Amino acid sequence: MIHNRYVRLRSRPCGKIGQDDFELSSMALPSPEQGQLLLKNRLLSIDPGVRNLLGAKEGYLPPIAVGAPVTCSVLGEVIQSRHDAFAEGDLVVGRGMMGEYSVVTPDALCWKVDKASAHTLSNALGVLGNTGRTAYFGLLEVGRPEPGGTVLVSGASGSVGSLVGQIARIKGCRAVGIAGGEQKCRMLRDEFGFDVAIDYLGKSDEELHAAIVAACPDGIDVFFDNVGGRVLDSTLPAMNFGGRVVLCGLISQYDGASPPVMANLFMIVAKALHVRGFLLPQFADRYDEAVAFLEGAIARRELYFREEILDGLEAAIPAFVRQFNASTAGKTMVQLS
Repeated sequence: MIHNRYVRLRSRPCGKIGQDDFELSSMALPSPEQGQLLLKNRLLSIDPGVRNLLGAKEGYLPPIAVGAPVTCSVLGEVIQSRHDAFAEGDLVVGRGMMGEYSVVTPDALCWKVDKASAHTLSNALGVLGNTGRTAYFGLLEVGRPEPGGTVLVSGASGSVGSLVGQIARIKGCRAVGIAGGEQKCRMLRDEFGFDVAIDYLGKSDEELHAAIVAACPDGIDVFFDNVGGRVLDSTLPAMNFGGRVVLCGLISQYDGASPPVMANLFMIVAKALHVRGFLLPQFADRYDEAVAFLEGAIARRELYFREEILDGLEAAIPAFVRQFNASTAGKTMVQLS
């Protein structure tokens, strides 16, 4: 009998997650129902947003139960199809199990990989997949930057943030990024092409606000926020009238801590700001548009992306925990044989 090794939620994290909150386990190979696919996973996407599913509250997806498999985006090969649009041997990206096999249901976050399009399989899960599409639609459709404007990005060294800043530059904007530590700030400037990088480490709220103002002397037209909390609060007074705040993630609050006191929320009213969250499936009918743009930018060497690919399922738990200690940059994935 074939067994499926997978990552299981051992205990519901309270505060910062640790490796003891997870464990490797094994189950019988799952069977797909009508309309579903059974994949042999090749790549697992390691994303901080999964932390939001480990609490007890409802979010954009139901919370993961204690004792249940941890879910994530996966790229896998179809080994059994019960869906007319997919055949055995197809490569598919979908929402599956952080394990060796997954049952996935084709939906707005599931698609067949164009083998001729993807430079490598990892690109299909990263820069040409959810990551790149989130950056593209979040900035261009929700943020609506205009040439000559200033775009500020928090979590700017991450997989999405690093692409947002570069897309802003491609569209004729000035890109400013916030990251933690001099090494990441240097990466923003030298590798990802940001005009200015702000190091938030060791800064009080007042010092962070002053650094944002100094880096954005003409104000901020679009703030693409992956962090929330004090970073968002320190940014609001520096926004230009009618500016757009794009809420992509709130990593500062994923650990279940009490929300910080927000002293500057009235700036949303005083500056007539547009504040909007979004989910990628809202743009499912336009995915091809995003992929074409991203492929073109890569071909013209206007878009640089960083990938860290780790080997073996045993690497998944420590890789996920590392997403929250400011030691990662770019897209992290785990490759399975």
